[in-house]
Amino acid sequence: MNIEMSSKTRERLLYLISPVAFLVIWQILLMAGIGDRRFVPAPSDIARRFITLAGTGELEWHVGVTLYRVFLGYIIGAVPAVAVGLLMAMFKPVRIMVDPLIAALFPIPKIALMPLLLLAFGFGDASKVALVAIAVFFPVVVNTYVGAANIERIYWDVAKNYGASQTVMFTRIVFFGALPTIFAGLRIALAVSFIVLVASEFVATKSGIGYLIWNSWELLQVDVMFVGIVTIGILGLITSVLFQEIERKAVPWKTE
Repeated sequence: MNIEMSSKTRERLLYLISPVAFLVIWQILLMAGIGDRRFVPAPSDIARRFITLAGTGELEWHVGVTLYRVFLGYIIGAVPAVAVGLLMAMFKPVRIMVDPLIAALFPIPKIALMPLLLLAFGFGDASKVALVAIAVFFPVVVNTYVGAANIERIYWDVAKNYGASQTVMFTRIVFFGALPTIFAGLRIALAVSFIVLVASEFVATKSGIGYLIWNSWELLQVDVMFVGIVTIGILGLITSVLFQEIERKAVPWKTE
């Protein structure tokens, strides 16, 4: 048990080495005079501005708004995507109807839909939440279908031989069989949701991390701009670690 715990601790420490090393190298290079701190602030400069913005509550406000939009849009997009992906794997008519729609709509840059969503939902949170939901839907539905479609046929046959209903097949066989791939799609979708949301916050809102980045660029406050960029990176790292922990609990049979 102790050996297992120490192994997991080492893995977590190794996971943090690369971002920490990157920051250290970044700081050393700028202190050595390589680069212009007016345009690329040192991590220490960004940290000081980070503390200032956090002290005023401005940073927490923008982070809270962005996380709210991401979370709501993520749930709205991911839940039906999992259901549709599983149904595509179970029923061929569903796959025949849905697959060409996904093939046609998936390649469209989701940020290009923002003008349409602004017309439909206005400049409030609804348009950003809808954009996140649309962006999340496609990677989750594709990964869910792939995971469910690649379940070994023997599991389907055994369940049918024992008279399993469609509900049991859906909840016990298909869902759990596709769960590792579903989590892969969910992690990809989470990163995509931050990307499209921050891009939309550049021009279509007065709050959120994207707005903080764009507004600071317009005011030539480069250190504030980097605070926003670094904050997105920190949120991405935290959510990735949380997802790994959730996946470890939910899919204990998955091989590392």
